[in-house]
Amino acid sequence: MKPNQIMKLCILPIILIFLFSSCNQAEKNPFWGDGQEKFEVQAVFEGERFPNVVVATDGSVIATWGNNTYQVKRSDDGGTTWGEIITVADPGFHGGGVTVDENSGAIFAFVEKGHPIAPLAVYKSTDHGRSWKEHDVVIHPDKKGNIPSMHMNERGITLKYGEHAGRLIRPTRSYAGGNQREFWPEHYTNAIYSDDGGDTWYTSDPFPAYGTGEATLEELSDGRIYYNSRRHLSTEGLNPRIRYIAWSYDGGHTWEDMSLSDELPDGDQDRDYGLMAGLVRLPVDDHDILIYSNIDSPSGRSNGTVWASFDGGKTWPVKRLVEDGGFAYSSMAAGRQGTPSEGWIYLMYEGGNPYGYAYMARFNLAWVTGGRDWREFVK
Repeated sequence: MKPNQIMKLCILPIILIFLFSSCNQAEKNPFWGDGQEKFEVQAVFEGERFPNVVVATDGSVIATWGNNTYQVKRSDDGGTTWGEIITVADPGFHGGGVTVDENSGAIFAFVEKGHPIAPLAVYKSTDHGRSWKEHDVVIHPDKKGNIPSMHMNERGITLKYGEHAGRLIRPTRSYAGGNQREFWPEHYTNAIYSDDGGDTWYTSDPFPAYGTGEATLEELSDGRIYYNSRRHLSTEGLNPRIRYIAWSYDGGHTWEDMSLSDELPDGDQDRDYGLMAGLVRLPVDDHDILIYSNIDSPSGRSNGTVWASFDGGKTWPVKRLVEDGGFAYSSMAAGRQGTPSEGWIYLMYEGGNPYGYAYMARFNLAWVTGGRDWREFVK
């Protein structure tokens, strides 16, 4: 055998191993792991209301809470144990939309002095939630001239794709004068975004439907932003007990192609009131896996459930019950690779009857699918 033939025979197995390894890497999903179902839940706060959860850039899990005192708890071990309460503002009313700046690692918390419409303070942490200082910001009004209110929306995100990569964005809302029912027909959701690291914020155009409030958003791998909103009522004569969906193609400044979800409920189905929901995109390369939380209940706020989409929100083929008792507002986040949070999906929710406890559930994708291989659902 000639030397060059021997060399080819030696190199061929190496190439095959490399290709096989690359193929496996492309399908690697830390939220699936070994496919064994994992689920845990524990109480992290009691008293008060309003949850948001984020995962800091160092992998610390940051739980925020409170409608009288704005409180924070941290976990450095992926959610196994939790530290003492850190008081950020007292008094302090949770504004929702806690946002991690993926560029700097800073975390922004939005705190109102009472139920909106109320004065706003923005707090910033530069040490992964250990300490917080009030941060001066400028928030520009929307095209109607309205400064948005913050309460009570899902956490914000940092855009990763396209010309607006690096932008901070979080959902917001306009109360149009107040939260009484008489004002509902003029309520609308929107968003604020910052391109200078959280000092200056601009307000998006209004969501293309009134009667909306409390929203979620996530960026898909093609740069589109998926926007999912609660409704208090419908101004178009449509069923207000399912979610409104819209899209942004310009980094969150405008919202288009509004539709009604075919599958995602908005609160208990015996009243036109809706419910704050949680939403997270799992950071799995080349996949748009979304997990949504709300209730699957004909009457009353109970039966907290998560739904999974494997095509960026087009379909939701999987759902699983988390809590069959009381379940109200919820928030979701995903763990970070290379930290104790890796592979975990976090769901922070109001529970108890009456509500008064904040619970943190953590689970993996295998638990959501009931053990079915997640790739079965990828089209």
